[in-house]
Amino acid sequence: MTVLAQGIVGSSPVLNISIFAAFVVVTLAIVLYVSRQATRSASDYYVAGGGFTGPQNGLAIAGDYLSAASFLGIAGAIAVNGYDGFLYSIGFLVAWLVALLLVAELLRNTGKFTMGDVLAFRMRREPVRAAAAVSTLAVSLFYLIAQMAGAGGLVALLLNVSGAFAQGLVVAVVGVVMLIYVLVGGMRGTTWVQIVKATLLIAGAIVMTVWALALFGFNLSALLGEAASKSPDGQALLEPGLQYGTSTTTKLDFVSLSFALVLGTAGLPHVLMRFYTVPTAKEARKSVEWAIWLIGLFYLLSLVIGYGAAAMVPGGAETISNAPGEENSAAPLLAFTLGGPILLGVISAVAFATILAVVAGLTITASASFAHDVYANIIKHGQLDPDGEVRVARITVLVIGALAIVGGIAALGQNIAFLVALAFAVAASANLPTILYSLFWKRFNTTGALWSMYGGLSICLVLIIFSPAVSGAESAMIPSADFALFPLKNPGLVSIPLSFLLGYLGTVLSKERADEDKAAEMEVRSLTGTGVEKAISH
Repeated sequence: MTVLAQGIVGSSPVLNISIFAAFVVVTLAIVLYVSRQATRSASDYYVAGGGFTGPQNGLAIAGDYLSAASFLGIAGAIAVNGYDGFLYSIGFLVAWLVALLLVAELLRNTGKFTMGDVLAFRMRREPVRAAAAVSTLAVSLFYLIAQMAGAGGLVALLLNVSGAFAQGLVVAVVGVVMLIYVLVGGMRGTTWVQIVKATLLIAGAIVMTVWALALFGFNLSALLGEAASKSPDGQALLEPGLQYGTSTTTKLDFVSLSFALVLGTAGLPHVLMRFYTVPTAKEARKSVEWAIWLIGLFYLLSLVIGYGAAAMVPGGAETISNAPGEENSAAPLLAFTLGGPILLGVISAVAFATILAVVAGLTITASASFAHDVYANIIKHGQLDPDGEVRVARITVLVIGALAIVGGIAALGQNIAFLVALAFAVAASANLPTILYSLFWKRFNTTGALWSMYGGLSICLVLIIFSPAVSGAESAMIPSADFALFPLKNPGLVSIPLSFLLGYLGTVLSKERADEDKAAEMEVRSLTGTGVEKAISH
């Protein structure tokens, strides 16, 4: 196999695009079909009327969560950095225990459509809804940019094209298709796309894993040994520390990354919103249980895919690092090595499906937050009819889609798993402290919520801007500049504790008294679900 700057010699761009087009046609048909069954109410557009079962929603959550970072970014990180790359998988998976034990059922019992609904229940509505919308938009844009960047890098392999313009054009095409999914199907259509995508992704990963292991007699040790022998780092590829153990700074960076990954999931708006698409708290809990099993299975498969790429792709890690899309090309390159142009086309189409499904979920979440929290409840003071709210949400989708396309073009070439880790840091800093304080601390008040959300978000963004992730390093977003004042690539180690501290200080230093009656009512509702059915029906 030969990999040139413009793609893989021997691959078939026509075949690749045909497979991808077939997926788009099938999923658009599904979206159109389910949209005919749907009503035009805000509840149906935002959360599909709460009509999905736990297993269905668990599969959709897996489809939402197993993004391009999981499929492309982690496989590439394992192929190049070995054990340290697999730490992303561990962090992403363990994070679901936090979501299951602390937030899934309680949020389902206290909310309606968005995180802002939960916070506004016992605090001053307009300030906390505005803060929730700002943090939701920030997290969603970070995540969207990562997915769009993955689309641009993948297309160079698919179409054998080079240049920023060609990759940027594909980012735009992905954005347009995603907009159609969201505008036509709402949450119901988006959920079914995620279910189909999760099924295809896990099936594709199983095929690649079994195929790769079969070539080594189903001996994982033999595969790992071959990967180490072909790596310029040798046995270090199988040991901790290749990426995060070279200095005190990199070790701290690993701790910071772990904080972001483990705590970030419970603050991701598009994941939190999925808990409202089921009819009961029991189904929400069941959703997370299904998601944990499916996601855990996939991450075990990603270990074989990553090391398999290092062992079997001609040239190993060097070929992967120099390919279009760099580390993100590991899984497609392994697919081509195993099954030639056909398997490459299928796996690449699955990767595109992954990107499309995730960006659709992120976009509908961000648009719902603006339309429901900002426009309907702040600008219109709750006096906007459901049709008007949905209309505003659809307009917002167009704006968010445009921003995501521009950001994705700017982030081309970055490792997707790393970009998503930054989104996790923002979610854990801006959202998680406020959610946990609201659910478990009766004294928590509006001032504390605002300090925590705005403060955590600001600190996190400032640290990212002045980190080696943006400038001062060859792998930075702006390699030609150097204004990196903060030594860690991921800010979670600093921004997350500070956000918790700000929430505490804002509460105890303000003269505002929490509404004890509302706090007690929220505690009862979160634990029992009393009143939630009525909230969702309106």
